[in-house]
Amino acid sequence: MQIHNNTLITECSAYDFKKMLERKKVKSWLKSVSAFANTDGGSLFYGVNDDGVIVGLENPQADADFISEMIKARLDPVPEVQLIPIEHEEHTLLEVKVKTGTLTPYYYYQDGTRTAYVRVGNESVECNSQQLLSLVLKGTHMTWDSLPTQVDASKHSFIILANTFREQTHQEWNDKYLESFGLVTPDGKLTNAGLLFVDNCTVFQSRIFCTRWTGLYKDDAISSVEHRANLVLLLKYGMDFIKNYTMSGWVKMPNYRLNLPDYSDRAIFEGLVNHLIHRDYTMMGGEVHIDIYDDRVELVSPGAMLDGTQIQDRDIYKVPSMRRNPVIADMFTQLDYMEKRGSGLRKMRELTEKLPNFLQGKEPQYQTEATSFYTTFYNLNWGDNGRIPVEEVANRVNSTLEKYPENEESSVETFGDTQESSEKGSEIIPKGSEKKFGDSKNKSKSIGKTTQKIIDFVISDPSMSAEAMAYKIGISSRAVEKHISKLRSMGILSREGADHGGYWRIIVNPQTEQ
Repeated sequence: MQIHNNTLITECSAYDFKKMLERKKVKSWLKSVSAFANTDGGSLFYGVNDDGVIVGLENPQADADFISEMIKARLDPVPEVQLIPIEHEEHTLLEVKVKTGTLTPYYYYQDGTRTAYVRVGNESVECNSQQLLSLVLKGTHMTWDSLPTQVDASKHSFIILANTFREQTHQEWNDKYLESFGLVTPDGKLTNAGLLFVDNCTVFQSRIFCTRWTGLYKDDAISSVEHRANLVLLLKYGMDFIKNYTMSGWVKMPNYRLNLPDYSDRAIFEGLVNHLIHRDYTMMGGEVHIDIYDDRVELVSPGAMLDGTQIQDRDIYKVPSMRRNPVIADMFTQLDYMEKRGSGLRKMRELTEKLPNFLQGKEPQYQTEATSFYTTFYNLNWGDNGRIPVEEVANRVNSTLEKYPENEESSVETFGDTQESSEKGSEIIPKGSEKKFGDSKNKSKSIGKTTQKIIDFVISDPSMSAEAMAYKIGISSRAVEKHISKLRSMGILSREGADHGGYWRIIVNPQTEQ
């Protein structure tokens, strides 16, 4: 709190101003006490008008006594409150400081009716059913995904989860993991998280709606599909849909092929994981939506920020990790789908920025509304006038690139895979490459299929480890390290950050890297 020119300078979401104490309409201010206790805490200032101008109280001691009495009589449970008198230029204010509660929900009680409130912006509003359930879970130190069900685990199988675990971690699955991961209770019942991972998942809200729209808005759809399945399959189905309906160009460098995708595969993967993990599963009528437009991909899920703030008003590099569904999040971590440190928002941006064709202003954007979270990825090969020709993208990536006469057809394969389109595209070759790229004896010789695969992996996922590359290619880690060393010596590949947790980077024009 700051006082300037007899005016309180405050954040509306955390403070309420009251010119005087309403003794006959106690609900008008007690609901704010309830809301602060149920949300992130806050303060009511008495003796301050709606504009923040200090007018003072005539009898602050009597007001303090009445406030204390009403809080004890009308709120259940009684929140932790401090009454703080403030003297300023012969005026006395009274701050009622409410701490964040641990025994939520905190109800306002009157005439046999109990109502809980939460803070939304600068208002205290009555809880809806989903918010009330979240408060109940918070007060019992439980989360929705950790709650036990009455479903016997013995009647369900986890074959898809077990196979995915083996593939992702290269370790053997043990059914004892089900209990240690929080999917099954000690007495053999599935938790809500367990229901979301069984092979024949029947949780109604475990769905994704995928749509490829014809242009820039929701008009006619090229394709629309609904998937209802366990979380492992939903992630796979969602990524398959996105890959099928997005594009990738490529440009031929002196001795390798450089992919120029519309989006970072790994960034979108991180985004979809984020939406499946952090969505509000208590909202029965909600599901994850994947909407693909010409110029962007939007992911939408039910459930806003857990702390009630708006993500668009936050610095994503300073947002603490808060997990609505910690059991689900931990299971995805065990599958090596996400990091424990909860840095998804930051990582999506960093992965996108590592693409050779990245443009400033096309970073992923995040937005929250009352009950929804949006992630938007922008097409790096799309401009104000539509899709940018691949040669223009190439020239942007490296200003020395010039297009040679076309061999057959465009190097952009519509809705295709870069691997498949690499043999039938036109060539875009850098002029004067003998002066710009690597050692002269490497100029005309192709780097080879395995080394090319490593470059493709780096474009797809700059955070991929050498061990993961080795597993995907089917060779030893030592062999991968030799290919990486070769690329580094040629000035094509560099490493930013630590070996574990850093990023690979393709250097398109080594002469500009000083």
